[in-house]
Amino acid sequence: MSRAPSHRVVVILAAIVGVAGCGTDAVSPLPVQPAGPTRSTPTPSAISSTSPIPASTGSPSRPPTTSARPVAAPPTPTRTRATPRPTPPPTDATPACQGAVRYDLPLAETEIELLTSLCFATGAVLRIQGIGPGLVTVDRPELVSQHYEAGVVDIRFVRPGTVAVTIPKEGREHTITVVVR
Repeated sequence: MSRAPSHRVVVILAAIVGVAGCGTDAVSPLPVQPAGPTRSTPTPSAISSTSPIPASTGSPSRPPTTSARPVAAPPTPTRTRATPRPTPPPTDATPACQGAVRYDLPLAETEIELLTSLCFATGAVLRIQGIGPGLVTVDRPELVSQHYEAGVVDIRFVRPGTVAVTIPKEGREHTITVVVR
């Protein structure tokens, strides 16, 4: 009598394993990948609906079932999820530094007295519009490339450092301190 209960367990396990194994035949095949080095990334809905990988049962005594069909690689993440670092609020002493951008400064529309400092990456251009030739000066000409044409002065910051840009307006000279990183 002791053999009957263990025999029933084996029969039940064999039936469960047989039914679980039938489910893998119902998975549709993967779409054909184009040959060559160019490969499009599958959409997340296509990956979830055609994934041939069966769920793991967690049984260490039985290896997971495999098929001969190729498995599509998961898409590469577009951004990483990291713990956000708190950033200090910008102050007048440490303004946020912009990239290698073109910063337009139309003198007719700008309160130049309010603009005291800027920060750019190397390669940025400060475009001063509405000024005559030879009026805009810099204290460190070796750090910039300056060009005038048709009332517009372009100052390209070619090396890191600090440059004082002096602009005359309404009989007064205004200096903008530009930090270049």
